[in-house]
Amino acid sequence: MRRRFNVNEALEVFQQLEEEGESASSSSTDDSSCSDEEAEDQAFTPGPDSGEEMEEGSDEEVVAAEERWDHPLWQSKSGIAWSPTPDTRIPFRAPDVRHCGITRLAVSYIQTIEDSFDFFLTTTILDVIIKYTNIEGRRKYDDWTDVDRVELRALFGLLILAGVHRSRGESSASLWGEETGRPIFRATMSLGRFHMLTATLRFDDRLTRAARRLVQQDKLAPLREVWDLWAARLPLAYNPGEDVCVDEQLVGFRGRCNFKQYMPSKPAKYGIKLWVVCDVATSYAWGIIPYLGKTTRDAPAERGQGKRVVLELTEGLSGRTVTTDNFFTSLALGEELLQNKMCLVGTVRRNKPELPPQLLQMKSRAVLSSLFGFTSTATAVSYIPKRRRNVLLLSTKHHQVQIQEGPQQKPTVIIDYNRCKGAVDNLDKVIYLFYFVLL
Repeated sequence: MRRRFNVNEALEVFQQLEEEGESASSSSTDDSSCSDEEAEDQAFTPGPDSGEEMEEGSDEEVVAAEERWDHPLWQSKSGIAWSPTPDTRIPFRAPDVRHCGITRLAVSYIQTIEDSFDFFLTTTILDVIIKYTNIEGRRKYDDWTDVDRVELRALFGLLILAGVHRSRGESSASLWGEETGRPIFRATMSLGRFHMLTATLRFDDRLTRAARRLVQQDKLAPLREVWDLWAARLPLAYNPGEDVCVDEQLVGFRGRCNFKQYMPSKPAKYGIKLWVVCDVATSYAWGIIPYLGKTTRDAPAERGQGKRVVLELTEGLSGRTVTTDNFFTSLALGEELLQNKMCLVGTVRRNKPELPPQLLQMKSRAVLSSLFGFTSTATAVSYIPKRRRNVLLLSTKHHQVQIQEGPQQKPTVIIDYNRCKGAVDNLDKVIYLFYFVLL
């Protein structure tokens, strides 16, 4: 039988083991110890597999990429390597959007329909319009009576009401007529006062406009002060959901304007073009940028305009999927949105240098076939809906070969794009329903 230790012998054994352990740990610590700063420096010191050494030779990059994907890659004109099979790594997932819908500020402010009107057209904005309208009115009419907030709000109310009654193309005399008109127009103000207000309505001082245009190089000088105040109110009222759409909008206008656009696909045809980011679920315009054209006729075209517009419109957002058309979509935009914790889904033009030639070929492709290309951050898909037609899309949201079952066999990327692409167009249609032109 094994001999048992008494209490004193057991204490001696434990004390001896403790002394041996302390001496061993102190010696190992002395050999390998370093300061916290030295440890951090060592952790970030490039090793033999670092990117700095890989940049020394393109052959090493190709070999490393092919070893990672374990098959030959497609090379684009810009030198980007694409794989026909998806990456096995876990793709980026944008954070969930937990707070979408009407903001707390808007909820606390808006109790009635009138409150919602005042939330966007604030007293500050009204006072600016009143100031410059009265200046113009005194210059133009000897018997001018200054307009105030009540009368200006009444004027805007009549214009909105004319749109509600679908009076586009109807003359103002008809709206005020006793037989053809509506009593609320005559009860609000006389037709003569209405014509006087619409003729003098101003958003700036007309006499200083030319100097401001020249000094500030701003074509929007007649509207700039009011525009900036109004546009700043849009994101304060509503938080968009997980899907937003960036597209162009046309505000109907046939007057004199050196940046007026003709867009036959839009309901109004002629007008001022705006770039808008909309919530897909509601078509709420969260941000707007006016397109002012070139500063001068001889000025060169802006490079990377689509990327700049999307980044400017989505500033302040995160966790969303941004849907764009082929004017905006690029791999550079998608990667920058990823840094802002957002994904990109959009159609892409054939001439983009980041696309591999394999996705552009159509001759040997069957109708309704799909071909995918993958990088570590993006997915490109080529879909043949019919002969001699190639639909190209780019996504940083989708990272697998996913094709919806059905007769069209469309990739999931296209399904998601079609679901979100019409938010701004729907906003255009809603505005056009209540659009009113003075005659």
